[in-house]
Amino acid sequence: MSLEFLITALVVVLVPGTGVVYTVAVGLGKGRLASVAAAIGCTFGILPSILASVLGLSALLHTSALVFQVLKYAGVAYLLYLAWQTLKDRGPMDLKADDGRAKSPVSIAVTGALINILNPKLTVFFLAFLPQFVAHDATHPVVEMLSMGGVFMAMTLGVFIVYGQFAGLVGQKVLGSERVLTWMRRSIAATFAAFGLRLALTER
Repeated sequence: MSLEFLITALVVVLVPGTGVVYTVAVGLGKGRLASVAAAIGCTFGILPSILASVLGLSALLHTSALVFQVLKYAGVAYLLYLAWQTLKDRGPMDLKADDGRAKSPVSIAVTGALINILNPKLTVFFLAFLPQFVAHDATHPVVEMLSMGGVFMAMTLGVFIVYGQFAGLVGQKVLGSERVLTWMRRSIAATFAAFGLRLALTER
């Protein structure tokens, strides 16, 4: 596994996206332990995209306008749903930590997984990303791609956990203020809405 792949993968993982925003939001509102569940969910949410890339299924997504559009707008709808739920402070994205509405780790993880599963850009990304690091004379290219996918997931989990733990520490200090809580709620909702709009404008 080349150093070039490891560095490139780390840079990609470090760039904030919807998964990072979700993990940070959970860390801020629900604490450090809940943020780990969010990180796990977001990480496993990229597994279908990696497998699709390895098996060649993402080529269908790349060439079929109908399949891409269906998955894309499902992702858009889900991101807008998260934005609305955050704004209303309910559902999986309520930010109040001690409000009697604690979410189970499973439900937190499922929400994180769906964020990535419903993003067709992720599948197309892996279709373009993984094969370029496979040696031309590789004896088992599928095994190499699966290995790289596993390393990418491990990096994702580690980085997201760090983001979430930091957010959990910050949340304990700043979210006691209703004014700050309102500002955070609106900012996170706007971020999810912006990601949804960007996805809606994405072409294959």
